Amino acid sequence: MRRALEFLVTRVLRSRIGIALALAVVVFGIIGAARLVSGPIDPTLGLSNRPTEPITTVDPQAGDDGLVASGEPRDPVTRPGELKPEQTADRFVTAWLGKPGITAEEWREDLRPLSTPALTEKLAGAVPDEVPAKQVTDKATLQPRTEAFVEVLVPMDTGRLRLELVAPDGQWLVDAVDWEQG
Repeated sequence: MRRALEFLVTRVLRSRIGIALALAVVVFGIIGAARLVSGPIDPTLGLSNRPTEPITTVDPQAGDDGLVASGEPRDPVTRPGELKPEQTADRFVTAWLGKPGITAEEWREDLRPLSTPALTEKLAGAVPDEVPAKQVTDKATLQPRTEAFVEVLVPMDTGRLRLELVAPDGQWLVDAVDWEQG
């Protein structure tokens, strides 16, 4: 018996496996003692007591809180003396298509007065050679969303250009440019 205890203390408990087994015994002992002290478990707690209907945090009668209005879009409002959204879009598309031999700096300067500061910053590394179209093929379509936000779709020879124009103070500027391959 003495040899068995000596083997247990000097060899097994000093090895990694012995330490892992000792820790497992301690952990399971703590869990077992906690269960004995806590008493019986209530079967209505946990997942079996989940609600039968979805939990709502918004009154369903309060109306739609989406970004795009569901009613008829209002006509875009333009400050007197400023370009209308169609005119701004046409001038932007003309500048976006560029001219033969135009430098990247000249191209960005032509777009700057028609763009928001955010779009101007995004176009900082763009060059006119990367424009995927050469010409407009049909008339642009204006889709008013609010009186200060419109979307313009411009059919081009290789796809469709989508412009988002904003006018927080009545002056229409292009805020986003997106290309749909055709």
